Amino acid sequence: MPLPKSDYLSDTWKDGLFTNKVVFCTGGAGTICSAQVRALVHLGADAFIVGRNVEKTEKVAKDIATVRPGARVIGLGAVDVRSFDSLNNAVVRCVKELGAIDYVIAGAAGNFLASINQLSVNAFKSVMEIDVLGSYNTLKATIPHLVESAAKHRVDSDTLKPSPAGTGGRIIFVSATLHYTGTPFQGHVAVAKAGIDALSNTVALEFGPLGVTSNVIAPGPIASTEGLDRLLPTEQKEKVIKSQPLGRLGSVRDIADATVYLFADTGSYVSGQILVVDGASWRISSSAGSANYPDFLISGDTFQSVKGKKAKL
Repeated sequence: MPLPKSDYLSDTWKDGLFTNKVVFCTGGAGTICSAQVRALVHLGADAFIVGRNVEKTEKVAKDIATVRPGARVIGLGAVDVRSFDSLNNAVVRCVKELGAIDYVIAGAAGNFLASINQLSVNAFKSVMEIDVLGSYNTLKATIPHLVESAAKHRVDSDTLKPSPAGTGGRIIFVSATLHYTGTPFQGHVAVAKAGIDALSNTVALEFGPLGVTSNVIAPGPIASTEGLDRLLPTEQKEKVIKSQPLGRLGSVRDIADATVYLFADTGSYVSGQILVVDGASWRISSSAGSANYPDFLISGDTFQSVKGKKAKL
């Protein structure tokens, strides 16, 4: 049964907003990225999502396709964003089967809790390769198609009217807020996300003259996501919710709505920006919810019972 629209998209946006557009998404089977893609498909886009797990990626693609009759959503597993050739082959197939790439979401990521003492060199390298190199590979493989799309869909500089065919030539990198103040047990991810932010800023400057926009969405704590379940012990969840400035966790719909904003005409003059969607969460103590800081570190304990934690770091 299809998800109710209210779970992944607000009523703000008109149907058909992205008709005849194609979105390419890495990490597309994940909780957040699948909601982003689902919203775009609901509003008319076709989609190509990639991931490591074949069965999961194909299953999520089929599920996303149920949001709109006639939607074309392809899910391709066994794609490693750390390998440019693997990713580029997926891009070639996307263009061959769906005709173009107008929007890109670079969302593949790796994460787990670990102090620097507990974090091996290989574990640190793995996160950097998935997040930073993976984002760069995604950009390199798709940017020729984004430039082509941008040329077809530029906003008229005199009338400020968008192309009759709508928008195109836009990329969003999914980042985080961990590096704004520093976050214990997340040093590996914080370094990676800072690199992604820098990459997006450079893309905005180098490809802006060609009509391409590049932005970052930085989610805060989002309810019912793999990331939150992995990083936040159950006994800490109530405490974290109470500490939020808006008194609640975010939802995947919040991220999906931000995505539509940046890809629609509303985002035509928004580039080189970091759109933080966290309800002001990052402005409170960065140690909240990470564990009993600093006692956890002083005790010499290691993370053992967090859902999804890697067995060896």
